[in-house]
Amino acid sequence: MDPILAEIYSTVFQAAPYVIGAYVLMWLVLAVFVVISVNGLKRTEKQLAALEEAVNELAGKQQ
Repeated sequence: MDPILAEIYSTVFQAAPYVIGAYVLMWLVLAVFVVISVNGLKRTEKQLAALEEAVNELAGKQQ
């Protein structure tokens, strides 16, 4: 094997665990962000539905 390629491969293979770890960490952070965002969206939709119901009740009483 070409000595230059051997040196490149040895450098890449030594860094592989760090690259894989960085990708795993990135995907975990992204998954947590999505879960938190979806939960917040569901909570906001529930609050909005309750607010719409309260507004409709007040509008019905005033007429």
